[in-house]
Amino acid sequence: MSRIGKKPILIPEGVEVKVSDNKVVVKGPKGELEQEIRPEIRVNIKEAKIFVLSQGESKKVKALWGLTRALLANMVKGVTQGYEKKLEIQGVGYRAKLEGEDLILQVGFSHPVQIKQEEGIKFSVEKNIITVSGIDKAKVGEVAAKIRAVRPPEPYKGKGIRYVGEQVRRKVGKKVVTAE
Repeated sequence: MSRIGKKPILIPEGVEVKVSDNKVVVKGPKGELEQEIRPEIRVNIKEAKIFVLSQGESKKVKALWGLTRALLANMVKGVTQGYEKKLEIQGVGYRAKLEGEDLILQVGFSHPVQIKQEEGIKFSVEKNIITVSGIDKAKVGEVAAKIRAVRPPEPYKGKGIRYVGEQVRRKVGKKVVTAE
């Protein structure tokens, strides 16, 4: 039995959930998301709750059961509250700015790096903090990881782009040998 899969998902006020064949569509105040459901999994709606049921006992079906429940819970939270990831830029001369809807990063390369805004994602920049927000948790995380990958923090001085609150393990540099 999946401990996560058997928990029901509460549907808050203002959220509409439709189930048809192998698709679940969730509409809310912030937007609309849809998810394909595997045929081994069934989704029922009763009394403002979503129930995810499995049809099988194999290890794969149990894993899909918990995964499907987590994805649907993320969709319900996304259309009501939304998701955001914050990234921090550290380094002398490193900066970010918005040009239209695209993000322009100047992080020590000979050229600025442009990151196009994807559908459903919004960027905002305050000083050295970049905020990536949207209703789809997976897409927000993917875009934030793409931004971080432009210049990940390096271990000697810690310069680069990191998540807010991320701890970077620092290495000791070369020691100068004194002549005696």
